[in-house]
Amino acid sequence: MPFRAHQRHRADDTVSRRDDDAPLAASAGSSATLLKTEELEALEATYADGITAAQIVDVFTSRGIRFSEASFRKYVQQGLLPRSRRVGRKGKNRGSLGLYPAKTVRRINDVKQLMSSGYTIEEIQGQFLLYTDLVEGVAESLTELCSRFGADTERLAPDVRREIERDIETAQRTGDQLVARLEELARRVTTPRTDSLRLAGAAGGAEDLL
Repeated sequence: MPFRAHQRHRADDTVSRRDDDAPLAASAGSSATLLKTEELEALEATYADGITAAQIVDVFTSRGIRFSEASFRKYVQQGLLPRSRRVGRKGKNRGSLGLYPAKTVRRINDVKQLMSSGYTIEEIQGQFLLYTDLVEGVAESLTELCSRFGADTERLAPDVRREIERDIETAQRTGDQLVARLEELARRVTTPRTDSLRLAGAAGGAEDLL
């Protein structure tokens, strides 16, 4: 390819990527195009065992939300997403597959919303993600624990099972309240850090991650 043509090809590719990863704020009511709570819950139920990077990108692009594989990689490099795990493929010599927790879609949705609202990468990391994984881990562990308690009650006498099931429901509600308190504490603890970043004029370059 001639040098000038090669330069033009690279420039076109750069524009294409920028458009692909650009925020949707240019269109009216763009924030409404992000995933709704019910969509996120449905996706988390569908991909409870994990979701691939390609599937995550498709979740957004299939809904008309600009999000590329390059942006996904940047999110990972910036520590904005939970870690993946390797899962063996069925069949001989098929290797393994990287799966992300289903909550990854919700995290991307939240981060994109925050970036569209003007937060920098440093602010998002400092205020919103510093304790997110730990708090989410507590919530997931409580849910798993209550689920296992419930499964083990099947072998008990009916009257004992009903009593324990009531206690499990109470424990789950208490756990939900605990998680809510932890989320509030995380917000309060990290707010001064975010404020100092704003005063310092930290430039996170968030726009190229949208």
